[in-house]
Amino acid sequence: MPLTPSETTRLLGELGHYPKKKLGQNFLIDGNIVEKSIDMADLPAGMPVVEIGPGLGTLTRKLLEGGHEVHAVEIDKTLFGNLESSLESYTENKRLTLTHGDAVKLPTASLPKEQGDYAVVANLPYAISSAWLESLLATERLPVRMVLMLQREAVDRMWAKCGTKSYSALSIFLHAAFRHHKSHLVSRRCFHPVPSVDSVLARMDILPNPFLFSAPDRALIRRIFTQRRKQIGSIARQEDDATRSGILDWLERKELAQTLRPEQIEPEAWLGLAMRGSG
Repeated sequence: MPLTPSETTRLLGELGHYPKKKLGQNFLIDGNIVEKSIDMADLPAGMPVVEIGPGLGTLTRKLLEGGHEVHAVEIDKTLFGNLESSLESYTENKRLTLTHGDAVKLPTASLPKEQGDYAVVANLPYAISSAWLESLLATERLPVRMVLMLQREAVDRMWAKCGTKSYSALSIFLHAAFRHHKSHLVSRRCFHPVPSVDSVLARMDILPNPFLFSAPDRALIRRIFTQRRKQIGSIARQEDDATRSGILDWLERKELAQTLRPEQIEPEAWLGLAMRGSG
């Protein structure tokens, strides 16, 4: 079971640790939500799991008790040391591999390169949610499923529909590789300290044929969306010759008007913008 608020406060006090807002440290104190995470994941027995920001190890223990091999990455030195000591029996028998580092730089933690199917189940630190997802989508080693605790507003942005103000480059990248299966609203009072926003458990399943944009394509689409209210034809004319030609050819192939704004173009249409090396 998760630690109660008083137990969490006591343990953090013993560790001499104060939750760091810049790292998005809010510790889950509701056992029902831990169970909900596991239920929503509905993973096959023994499937390896990547966990981002395990904190005090509440979700980690539940995953290990469920028979999963866990690869967890924690950036906080104090919390990492506590995990090493409190979960020593699991690290000794190789069920748990802990990595002290930045999850944005290590989006799949210590997962072996040759690893087959795996999942991500994590109370994702809110401060890195978008950056971590971008990093994961650049690895070409995508999980078959993700169950992530995220800010409610972040989920709205990630899965925003074309034509809305929240629609973004990340929306396009996610739509190309995953399906938003379902979500579960989580009250802010399920955490210590209490965050200023409500949260959502979101499950995302990989598509049968996921599409990964190349690094140059991702950079180009992000750049285009910095001018989301301008006409796509006008944006193209600001690019170098090769990139401009590529954008205009794409618009013609897809029968998209140059007067459209980026936010008006459906996610599926962007898959045609295959411009490797465009920078």
